[in-house]
Amino acid sequence: MIGPALPAGIARNRAQGRRKSEVHMADGSTCTNQNAGQADGYRMEHDSMGQVRVPAAALWGAQTQRSYQNFPIGTETMPQGIVRAFAILKKAAAQANAQLGTLDPKAANLIERAADEVLSGEHDEQFPLKVWQTGSGTQSNMNVNEVLANRANQIAKAEGVTLERPVHPNDSVNRSQSSNDTFPTAMHIAAVLAVTRELLPAIDQLAATFERLERKNASVVKSGRTHLQDAVPIAFSQEISGWRGMLLASREQLEASLPMLRRLALGGTAVGTGLNAPAGFDVLVAERVSALTGEDFETEANKFHALTSKDAMVFSHGAIKALAANMMKIANDVRWLASGPRLGLGEITIPANEPGSSIMPGKVNPTQCEAVTMVAVQVMGNDAAIGFAASQGNFELNVFMPVIAYNYLQSVRLLADAIRSFDERCAAGITANRERMAHNLHNSLMLVTCLNPYIGYERAAKVAHKAFDEGTSLREACVSLGYLTEEKFDEVFKPEEMV
Repeated sequence: MIGPALPAGIARNRAQGRRKSEVHMADGSTCTNQNAGQADGYRMEHDSMGQVRVPAAALWGAQTQRSYQNFPIGTETMPQGIVRAFAILKKAAAQANAQLGTLDPKAANLIERAADEVLSGEHDEQFPLKVWQTGSGTQSNMNVNEVLANRANQIAKAEGVTLERPVHPNDSVNRSQSSNDTFPTAMHIAAVLAVTRELLPAIDQLAATFERLERKNASVVKSGRTHLQDAVPIAFSQEISGWRGMLLASREQLEASLPMLRRLALGGTAVGTGLNAPAGFDVLVAERVSALTGEDFETEANKFHALTSKDAMVFSHGAIKALAANMMKIANDVRWLASGPRLGLGEITIPANEPGSSIMPGKVNPTQCEAVTMVAVQVMGNDAAIGFAASQGNFELNVFMPVIAYNYLQSVRLLADAIRSFDERCAAGITANRERMAHNLHNSLMLVTCLNPYIGYERAAKVAHKAFDEGTSLREACVSLGYLTEEKFDEVFKPEEMV
């Protein structure tokens, strides 16, 4: 039995003839359809459990194939961010091993070149494994090891590079490492790169838009609202500054979570003791990862903590959840203010991007706001899953790492995409309806608050109730109650100055 159907990329490449059927294996052999004894596009590979049929066009080996067959669960595959992070750490590990004398420099160079190809996206189809696999991520680690080893041997053969022994997935690419320290390392690298390269720039983009809108609306005064009820006046620029402040606070919280993610487990190997890793490997590989990414990483001082606990991911995702909560609030504010256009608040207009109804002609909905709020809900759900998963670190290893990595990176990607889309297709086009704002402002009963210093809280409350019950203005109610003269009322009642 072959198991599930071929990954789309492999099947497509084989059908279109874009991939050579010849693959140079980690044991030094060359497998083709013909010499592998297979006429159906497969070759035979082996691991410690025996032989396995592998698609001839695949760069992966037996362990990847076993995982592909044994976990036909869902459609969620290991995020590309994790694959890229693995390529970075494998390249760094090869450099460190070569420097420490535990790996042939020529083999290390081949591994580096293969890793660079993975980083460029050249072999994306070679990583088909599902998130729902072993909780340590062992099979995804081996997927990367096998692809890099086989590709390194291909390069060696093509260029006539002579090696003492072929590049091996375990003995070469995984040298001085374990899945148990590589997967948490890949998680941290991927998380830092996703936050710094995707999420923080998206936050900055929307914050800049809000700053521009603040300047544009500095002179606009409107009614404030609390509890969805009328409140005292506020400048529209002040309201917008609250949105911008939420973004900047979330940015600060995200940055505060990064130092813990910059600590790498690599060097702890299987249980944190560093068995089979040379002295200094952990420090050196962290330096190499830093050089490759342009980010400051360091080795985690306590590898036992690094392997068993995922608290850094929980803490960081908490900041991501806080950002999602802030974006939920901002998006809801915008769609409330834009509600109508005639029967709602209607105090702002937002871009009309597409028809909003299949039956009501001319209807336009705040769809960008709706997308943001749905993303926020997903992120909040992801946070619950990450928290539960992190609580399950039994003894020396947490075995819920793939789902933690998947949810974390999904949250970052969705939020970054949603924030950019909201900025470009909604926030950038927000326009104040100044006439509507002025009308609502001057009809707000809460303007009576400015009378407190002159007539007191209880009398001011009577003015508000009288005006509401009789449908009159605050001025009429106050004068008829004999609390102020018309002249004195006009002197102290200036809504635009209440901000």
